[in-house]
Amino acid sequence: MASNIYIGLISGTSMDGVDCALVDFSDGSPNQIDFITTEIPEDLRQNLLALCEDHHGQVSLLGEADIEFSRCLTSSVDRLLKKNQLKRTQVKAIGSHGQTIRHQPSGYAPFTLQIGDPNTLAELTGITTVADFRRRDMAAGGQGAPLVPAFHREIFSSAETDRVILNIGGMANITLLKKTGEISGFDTGPGNVLMDTWIQKKQGHPFDHDGAWASTGTVNTELLAELLSENYFSMPAPKSTGRELFNEVWLNKKLGSDANELKSEDIQATLLALTVNSIALAIKEALDSGDVIICGGGAANKHLMKYLAEAMPEFQIMPSSRLGVLEDSLEAVAFAWMAHQTLQHKTIDFTPFTGARHPVIAGGIYLSANR
Repeated sequence: MASNIYIGLISGTSMDGVDCALVDFSDGSPNQIDFITTEIPEDLRQNLLALCEDHHGQVSLLGEADIEFSRCLTSSVDRLLKKNQLKRTQVKAIGSHGQTIRHQPSGYAPFTLQIGDPNTLAELTGITTVADFRRRDMAAGGQGAPLVPAFHREIFSSAETDRVILNIGGMANITLLKKTGEISGFDTGPGNVLMDTWIQKKQGHPFDHDGAWASTGTVNTELLAELLSENYFSMPAPKSTGRELFNEVWLNKKLGSDANELKSEDIQATLLALTVNSIALAIKEALDSGDVIICGGGAANKHLMKYLAEAMPEFQIMPSSRLGVLEDSLEAVAFAWMAHQTLQHKTIDFTPFTGARHPVIAGGIYLSANR
């Protein structure tokens, strides 16, 4: 027999405590069974008050960006529907990853934050939306990343050969799919993020097309060794990272006084070498040979691909399109798949990649009332 007992939670403006009510709706009306108030710890209360006061406007900026980004997501959905002459009622659901603003998978209170309000997305598109995939994994003790390896396992596993799925986006991550069935995956470190940061700073371009600028420089071995000395690279998996670590501040600290002595194109070449070497070291530590299937924006960087092939001659490197999924679209397809799993009430096992205690039903469901 289905339960009709609900719990209501609220903390008021005074932030003096959390009110918690136990309510039975068995006869169709709310009948309170019990009620408690739990005091909010003072240090947490002070943090909440600081966020509410927000003298620097960061919380307001976050809230506004959350809505604006969801409007951007809606525009993308509308364009796709129009292009394919589809009505919104013909789409079962949207799987929205959102935009990561902060990823902090360790510490006293690990958290990850993706914006792109799913309530707004469901309301504006009129399509049920599944979103906020990472936090359920973190609640189960996982890193919340990487998640896409679960999809890699679904479509790329092979009993004939060991495979590595290498995604090179802002960060780079690998999924190890051994022919024995053994599976693992983690973020190897920076993908395009540092190269993009450097060329934006020095030339005003958003990225180094085909790695053309990097190809004019010479790798500085001393700088490369300094970059590779970052503790993250030697940490055991499961592990995940992001712009919180690999950013302009980190790069400037590593460059030190060399920033003014080295040629800018040599630094760009060395940053590309950092991406290649950190990837190659991670892969070769796990496998002696096999297939490396490339996806993500970095797959379009010809100089990066050439350098990667030279660094791993024992491996056969190929684009994911050779196996039926385009390099640029693979991650978007993955989150559509996750949304499908969630609506089917099926768990996804992220445990080999994130270190979660158990598989989870990932993502919250935001039903549309406009169908």
